[in-house]
Amino acid sequence: MSIPASTTATAVSLREHFLRVVLRVWRGPGFNEALNLPYEAMAADGRRPLPAVRYRAMACARQLFVFAQAGADDHAHRLFESLVRYFQDGARGGWFYSVDPQGAPLDTTKDLYTHAFVVFACAEYGARSGNRDAFEIVRRTSSIIEERFAIRDGSHGGVQNAQGLYNAALNADFSAASGGPLQNPLMHLTEAWLAARQATGDAAFDTALERLCDAVARAFVHAPTGCIAELPIGSADNWLEPGHQFEWFWLMRQAGRLLTRSGLEEPLARAFVFAQQHGVDAATGGVALALDEQGAMRDATQRIWAQSEYLRALAVHPDADVRAALPQQIARFSERFLRPQGWYECKTAAGDVSRDDMPSTTPYHLATAYAAL
Repeated sequence: MSIPASTTATAVSLREHFLRVVLRVWRGPGFNEALNLPYEAMAADGRRPLPAVRYRAMACARQLFVFAQAGADDHAHRLFESLVRYFQDGARGGWFYSVDPQGAPLDTTKDLYTHAFVVFACAEYGARSGNRDAFEIVRRTSSIIEERFAIRDGSHGGVQNAQGLYNAALNADFSAASGGPLQNPLMHLTEAWLAARQATGDAAFDTALERLCDAVARAFVHAPTGCIAELPIGSADNWLEPGHQFEWFWLMRQAGRLLTRSGLEEPLARAFVFAQQHGVDAATGGVALALDEQGAMRDATQRIWAQSEYLRALAVHPDADVRAALPQQIARFSERFLRPQGWYECKTAAGDVSRDDMPSTTPYHLATAYAAL
């Protein structure tokens, strides 16, 4: 698969903005030097953090991934130490969801999304740094996910074909589920275990990935469109997110032969077409947040993460005619969502800014998209 030189040059300009502007924000005013934690969000000017009401483990983990990938070893190490210091539950195992502004446990929910990002970030950090403690966290946290979050019943909380899936959230001691299986944490668990497989070379992750994706194919694929729904199929008021179809499409391309038997490859090829047709504005290239199961607009908000996932999916699409849209889409993305102080988090379909702060979680989406380009 070849990418035109002009596309590569344009992608380099995105990367330069990321290094010159985005990373500088989060190493500077976006980082709480007293706690060694990233603030949750920055004001629109890129100079002031919003008042801290909490710090999330997931946000710290995403920033750890970003700075490890960027080769900022010193900052990545500080983030790794803070992840362990503040968010690891030494008494009961696993990871807290959040701590308060003083660094004390706040929300002690055991959240699958959080655990997946701990695995993902520590796999990247371990691979870059050689830190054995990071690899131990990857293995230990993956074991906790399989042992504590796993659903072993064929029918669970009204969800058919639930075996092989994982609960989205448990209480602090893992004794009760506070949320059944949801698409988004399962997708990020897939991402995390793919990263863990690559970083550690441990073939045990192959088995875990195959079992997980088989279960997702059974429980979440919306047959008419091929899309992976946000809730298990048959759930009331279900919906489809174009950005997640593009994200899953990229993950399957990254997995290569590993997940070809999961039954996801063919549906996701159709899901890409459906999401592009119904979820991407032909005039602006903006990717909408949510559709209903028939493809009608449910939420036209254009969030930057969905735009970045569309770029990733275009970059790895096997059809050269589809990839041909990439240069124009990069230009549209740059013009519509980047600015000298950072980026626009959310816009309306008309192009108005609907959220002007900049969350600490967004650089992860930019970093992964730019790496694919």
